[in-house]
Amino acid sequence: MKYPKEYLDEIKMRLKVSTVVARTVNLKKRGKEFVGLSPFKNEKTPSFTVNDDKQFYHCFATSEHGNIFDFVMKTQNLKFGEAVKFLANLAGMRPYTFSKQDEEREKAWKEYSSIYNQYVKFYHDALFKNEDSNNARDYLKKRSLSKEEVKKFKIGYVKRNSNFYDQIKKDFSDKVLIESGLFYFDEKNKIFLERFRDRIIFPINNISGQPIGLGGRTFQDKNYLAKYINSPETSFFRKGSNLYNLDLARKLSNKIEYVYLVEGYMDVIGLSKNGIENAVANLGTSLTDKQILVLNQFFNDIIICFDGDESGYKAALRAAENSIKELKPEKKISFLFLPEKEDPDSFVNKNGKDAFAKFTNENKVPIHKFIFNHYMKETSDDPSSMAIFEKKLRAIANTIKDNFIKKYILEFFLEQISSLTPYSNLSTSKNDHKKSKSLKSTQKYFNDSKSLSPIEIKEFSLLYILLNNLDLFKLRPELIENIKFFTSENKMIFEKILGELNIKDNLKLNDLEIDTQLTDKIFKFASIKHILYNNNDEQKVLELFEEIKRDLKNYELEYRIEELESKFSKDLSESTFNEIRELKKLQNIN
Repeated sequence: MKYPKEYLDEIKMRLKVSTVVARTVNLKKRGKEFVGLSPFKNEKTPSFTVNDDKQFYHCFATSEHGNIFDFVMKTQNLKFGEAVKFLANLAGMRPYTFSKQDEEREKAWKEYSSIYNQYVKFYHDALFKNEDSNNARDYLKKRSLSKEEVKKFKIGYVKRNSNFYDQIKKDFSDKVLIESGLFYFDEKNKIFLERFRDRIIFPINNISGQPIGLGGRTFQDKNYLAKYINSPETSFFRKGSNLYNLDLARKLSNKIEYVYLVEGYMDVIGLSKNGIENAVANLGTSLTDKQILVLNQFFNDIIICFDGDESGYKAALRAAENSIKELKPEKKISFLFLPEKEDPDSFVNKNGKDAFAKFTNENKVPIHKFIFNHYMKETSDDPSSMAIFEKKLRAIANTIKDNFIKKYILEFFLEQISSLTPYSNLSTSKNDHKKSKSLKSTQKYFNDSKSLSPIEIKEFSLLYILLNNLDLFKLRPELIENIKFFTSENKMIFEKILGELNIKDNLKLNDLEIDTQLTDKIFKFASIKHILYNNNDEQKVLELFEEIKRDLKNYELEYRIEELESKFSKDLSESTFNEIRELKKLQNIN
């Protein structure tokens, strides 16, 4: 018996060829393709290529060529059915058994899919054609959505007194229509009603791009109505297993390593409108293991960006504790907190794509640091509170499935806790006269530093070396040429130092007319000070200075590469690709 084409297509959509092949072959990225040694022949020079865009592998040494099913069959000596079962399991899909139940499910899916396709098309067309849709169109314009975005995301409008049920019931039974979740029976009036009446609708597609659910938003000022509702769960729609816009975002995963996970449909659409198309949204529920696993199949870096308010922060914390368990050595999860009262849609519409990318680079926080900082803020200066703090972090670390990640995150937690409780590490030797900060002062330090971005702290370190070695850099001005700063305050301080070095001899820190609050901040948060403490070795100072310069240069390159990769995802220009390649070479050199 034949597997349904839709089933096989979904497996191929869920699994990159490189993901499957990399389980057997050591692959290296080369341009748009991956290369490696042939699994079909002993060789020293790689002749085996994988192309995720075209969904095939090719071996130039043996002429072997095919898709993921062919590869598994040939490398593991499996029959086609066995390869399908193996890959379906790898993709996190149910096995297809050709039972009567599977046949019935297949028939039910065709009906379900047909109902949703008709429904989405009908109300998408109605949004443009019907006078009854004027208010909905005006609302979308007010939200700065053009016809292009409305068409791309198949947005529709269900008017209050819609009669689509009367049209579609000619082709489907009442039972099937009720099970779709689009309609329900009003017991009082003995009529079938549309669940999304008087709402703008956002189709939620499966990974193949077929609509399987809807999100509905009211735009009327009616307090008794929920602002957003979603389709109820059905046989083919599970909120915790699907993500809005994954069908489109996954197509970018061969060009872009990271994805934004946001809270709402409008956040995804607002980002897309501004050129950030690698964004998905969860569906009104807490983030689930399944959603993280699905994203990990396509992207190496998940950036969770929820609204900049209290509820957004709480949702982020729940997401962090739930998703950290799926962290893997080759994957990253981080959090991005927008300014208060901002969401991704409002922020990107006000500030643009470049500002959003810059804000991301300067402010995203790795998942383990976010969790640590949150619980540290809730901890007071007493043994009982510290014990609860440590117990909680140990429990979170122990949920991590990958043993390597678990080891290093637990070590990070315990090292940070150790820095908060310095007296527990003091030696009993009489000669040990180390001084330690109190828990309160250390907590204040962490709370203050929490708002600083990694690049800002890196700039503090470079300025710290400069301010402590003015004479050295007066003699070696070439060392401080062409250094780019990314934060305005630090850039201003650097330019002030350069100007004074050019006109003054024997320049001292006190001669610089710089606000002492700014220099105090540098001396407080420059991480390099711990390495240079009581170390006046000139060679060591210069080595560290050059190392920080390289880090800043790589940050600049990384930022530019991200801009070009986003551009390349749209124009597929050869010149853009070549520029990315050259920048990545410079990145490797640095």
